[in-house]
Amino acid sequence: MTKIRILVAKPGLDGHDRGAKIVAAGLRDAGMEIIYTGLHQTADSIVESAIQEDVDVIGLSMLSGAHMTFFPKVRRMLDEKGASDIVLIGGGIIPVDDRESLISEGHAAALFPPGTEIDQIVSFINENIRK
Repeated sequence: MTKIRILVAKPGLDGHDRGAKIVAAGLRDAGMEIIYTGLHQTADSIVESAIQEDVDVIGLSMLSGAHMTFFPKVRRMLDEKGASDIVLIGGGIIPVDDRESLISEGHAAALFPPGTEIDQIVSFINENIRK
């Protein structure tokens, strides 16, 4: 069975990546393959990297408050480039109302607030990705 491939990205001006690195390590420990793009990524660079790396999931770590811009833009770009099968998830400081809107409008499949157990993220990914 092929490993699930996940691109973890820090979009925008946010320079804090400790949480993203902790989640990435937890997902790697769960047997997933992780590609970490580093800080200050654009939507374009995230989508291009995801397509080039043939990932199953993109995980955006958002602390900058730009979540209502980045999630719709990344989702739209994936769809436009024929990569609508890539599952878009995220985490970070995203208010509950915004999380609900992003999910209900189809911009994100799931959003995990601070304090979410890695097992919950792993379970969601395993249930939504078939390899």
